[in-house]
Amino acid sequence: MQALDVCRNAAEHGIEMTFVTAQGGVLEDDFRDTGVYFERFERKLPIDLYLASKLRNLIKQRNIDIVHGYQPVDGLHLYLASRGRKGVRKVLSFQGFIQDRKNRLTAKFLVPRMEANIAVSRGLKKWLAETDNLDTANHFTVIYNGADPKRLKPSAKSIKEELGLPADTLLAGMIGNFYREPRKDQLTLCRALPEVFSTVGNVHCVFAGGIENGAEDKFADCMGFCIEQKIIDRVHFLGTRSDVPDILAELDVFVFSSLHEGLPIAVSEAMLAGVPMIVSDIEPLLEASGDGEYAEVFPVKDHSALSKKLVGLLDDGDARAALAKKGRQFAEERFSIQAHMKSLLALYNSLL
Repeated sequence: MQALDVCRNAAEHGIEMTFVTAQGGVLEDDFRDTGVYFERFERKLPIDLYLASKLRNLIKQRNIDIVHGYQPVDGLHLYLASRGRKGVRKVLSFQGFIQDRKNRLTAKFLVPRMEANIAVSRGLKKWLAETDNLDTANHFTVIYNGADPKRLKPSAKSIKEELGLPADTLLAGMIGNFYREPRKDQLTLCRALPEVFSTVGNVHCVFAGGIENGAEDKFADCMGFCIEQKIIDRVHFLGTRSDVPDILAELDVFVFSSLHEGLPIAVSEAMLAGVPMIVSDIEPLLEASGDGEYAEVFPVKDHSALSKKLVGLLDDGDARAALAKKGRQFAEERFSIQAHMKSLLALYNSLL
């Protein structure tokens, strides 16, 4: 989604963009509709020299100055494709922690060979140095992810109507997939809900996000807890959704309970949509919340503290409105696509 927002806003910021993918996906039509030059190739091997040669030809044909990959496997093929081509600068982004040894080794090879490496938060940059042993001292910069406010305009659709809820129902929610790795922490939010429901009567909670292969047990734990606590009628697992703006438009509180992040787009989207937010106190989310000035913060995995934060906001409409206003202003300055593009363009210009 970050790459899609960049493509949609490239021309406005004076960047002639070529977008290349080595596989299809649910967003392919959206990328084709951005107006940027689009190519879809196929990667048939982990290191596909034929793909690298096609990329090399494209770089020459399109007179490309900068190649920018968003994952180590992309970066490796772009490195091979641009190697020896005078004047072509190489950039690699890190959106989150590196999932496996193969990608960590690839990243370690690539980082010193890039003209620039991007981490999406200071917390992630620190993690990459301390946990993944990457050299972040040189050619490394922090550019925050940014969401496009135009994309966040809701339709006339109502999630409350879909769920059969009265219009005056208070709605808390979390948007994020169930991942196999220790990333999102939906279970802590589930554990916070019994106290919330017993204190604030007219509240429901929604979870929007798919289930990654291997994460089925995490979803089952959440579902099982809600059934055991007899709150399942007030908790709604929506699965993968394409109508995030419509969901955000009806949330009274957005919760992002997490164990590890880079800088999640979902947080930027919620703040830009004007939803008051509660986040766990991991370093990247503290960055996103201005160390708790623009969002409520709770200790990671502490469901009792989260319950108290939720009850406090759900019981106080004025506090919600004030926090939402502050958060939106902060996000427009730091986490909008305009802020992201400004920083990205400055980096590109410095390389050229």
